[in-house]
Amino acid sequence: MKKANPTPSVLKKTTKASDKYKASAFLSQGFRPFFLGAGIWALIAIPMMMADFFGYQSIFLQTDSIWHAHEMLFGFAAAAIAGFLLTAIPNWTGRLPVQGTPLSLLVILWLSGRTAMLLQPVIGMYLASITDSLFLIVFTAIIFREVIAGKNWRNLKIVMIVAAMALANIWFHLEILRIVANDGIAIRAAISLIVLLIALIGGRIIPSFTRNTLKKRGSTSLPTPTNNFDRIVLTLTLVTGSGFTLAPTSLLTAMLASLCVIMHFIRLIRWRGLQVLFEPMLWILHLSYLWIVIGFALLAISYFFPLIPQSAAIHAFTIGAFASMIIAVITRASRGHTGRSLTADKWTTIIYLSISLAAFTRVAGAIFGEIIYHQIASGFWALAFGVFVICYWPVLTGKDARARP
Repeated sequence: MKKANPTPSVLKKTTKASDKYKASAFLSQGFRPFFLGAGIWALIAIPMMMADFFGYQSIFLQTDSIWHAHEMLFGFAAAAIAGFLLTAIPNWTGRLPVQGTPLSLLVILWLSGRTAMLLQPVIGMYLASITDSLFLIVFTAIIFREVIAGKNWRNLKIVMIVAAMALANIWFHLEILRIVANDGIAIRAAISLIVLLIALIGGRIIPSFTRNTLKKRGSTSLPTPTNNFDRIVLTLTLVTGSGFTLAPTSLLTAMLASLCVIMHFIRLIRWRGLQVLFEPMLWILHLSYLWIVIGFALLAISYFFPLIPQSAAIHAFTIGAFASMIIAVITRASRGHTGRSLTADKWTTIIYLSISLAAFTRVAGAIFGEIIYHQIASGFWALAFGVFVICYWPVLTGKDARARP
């Protein structure tokens, strides 16, 4: 990924800013609170939804399937996206990171949204909707300011995707409040936008990390550099996502999804993933992207073969692509940005295997309609994020490790 070259004055300011927060490392960079928050919320939310499913409801808490869908996209995924972008944007722009009090206030906004959505039966839908909407609105404003101030025009497209996420979240609340028709546009829009974001950012980091590792091993078969083919794939993904959002059961959407299968698979092959099966921190990135191919395939198949429900495609995207990619990025970034080696220990490998099995069993459950698959998937999900929270808590809350030579 191309990075800006900060001036000496910026580097000096960055060093002073880092020194200022040595005593409070947790607020020194955005990835620390938001990656940890995403992991904890993922660990809490799924068991609560499963408890609701089996009849253990509370009159004080909102934990039904609609809440679950919202929180996985606009709560869990949004926190991971925030942690990544708040850490990446200073590298892109050469500006100081958002840290300290501004970062803590942003985290409080995210936590307030989670609390409000959970306590919706108590505080009412209107207050919950307003409270929850604030985080993505403020976050969008912050990253827009940083990108504009840094004249980092290349990444304005990422800001626009996040802005569209904020609008989708507002639309979700308008659906719940019955101000607009409740036809699921907001959820489908969020899924489509995150697929697009993964395709965009994944297209930068996956071949880059793979190329670096293969070069060190002396390989001459390297990932294909980004070219017009990748731009065509991203455009097709945007168009297909729009079709899925507005007309999820149309023939046109099915045809576009079929084309996406071919194009994304070719793109993935060009990144030489089979050559890095020895490195868990790399194969999990390639596997996460493969789930986008599987998701589009299931989306197309669900139109031509109604026995395959569209929910299979949705879970291929959300657990297979989203959760796996989030796990892949937050473990790698947490280690890299705290001065630790970019190698997966046995516990990190267990995290990768667990989230992969969660995706497989949940998609199988959607296809075969057996509740046992849902239970198994929830168990693997809880294992993945439980191990992440335990193992990465000291990484994310403690001081940086000694810099690698």
